Amino acid sequence: MRLVAFTFNGTPGTGLLQNEKIHGWLKTDRQFPGDPDDLLEECESEWSRKASDLVHGRIFPLGEIRFRVPLERSRKIICVGLNYRDHTAESGYKQPEYPTLFARFTSSLVAHKSAIIRPEASCALDFEGELVAVIGRGGRHITREKALAHIAGYSIFNDATIRDFQHRTPQWTIGKNFDGTGAFGPTLVTPDELPLGAHGLSIQTRLNGELMQSSNTEQLIFNVANLVQLISEAITLAPGDMIVTGTPSGIGHMRAPKVYMKPGDIVEVQIQGIGTLRNSVVEEMTPTDYEATLTGQVA
Repeated sequence: MRLVAFTFNGTPGTGLLQNEKIHGWLKTDRQFPGDPDDLLEECESEWSRKASDLVHGRIFPLGEIRFRVPLERSRKIICVGLNYRDHTAESGYKQPEYPTLFARFTSSLVAHKSAIIRPEASCALDFEGELVAVIGRGGRHITREKALAHIAGYSIFNDATIRDFQHRTPQWTIGKNFDGTGAFGPTLVTPDELPLGAHGLSIQTRLNGELMQSSNTEQLIFNVANLVQLISEAITLAPGDMIVTGTPSGIGHMRAPKVYMKPGDIVEVQIQGIGTLRNSVVEEMTPTDYEATLTGQVA
């Protein structure tokens, strides 16, 4: 299944993506099963049944809907840095023996086909294409052998980073959490659609059509099962929690000259079997700009 959160004429909906159409229900429909966040709160068999039933819903052409992020209320977004050896090497770090973990917040998330925002404070907006694993069954002290049974599905992330802010402190939180920089989507793909652990999938990032990153999830140092096991040693994972697994080499910051995203750019992250996450880039609207739009002073 390919679960989608969307809006149609401004009304939220939940559906399944099949054959370039969405089958599902709107929040105003009696049959609406809830947002994907709501579904994952239910037991695995129940949310899976409700999601499968969406195929019998209304049909919405892709051109008439607006994507939302697949999950809007994740309690935890746990990101992994330096999880491809080639990226660690290009970044000048020593390869860590334990996952480099940091947090993102839902306030930074951006949906498929929405705009990533380059902030007023910096021009150093970089791209990072990544695989996301979403928790469906919570728990703590999860063994590696049972870890993949806790995964509800997989998606795509662009961990867009404000590089100068990232490197202002020993930890990376501020540079990873500017509003409107964490692109996520377009769908949540259930594990039965993919190889075990989403292993062996090509992952690529393109900027204005030019290939910038190209690797394979088999190159992850800590794979999905490893990450679930190691994180749950310390943290109770809950349904809807996201593990953003890391990016391969090719980031703009390490190129000569540096390549940062700018307003007007189009960035795409493609993962085999999951799809393509596509976003434009826009400049942050300052309070002065916003006031000008209200008074009609901006064309």
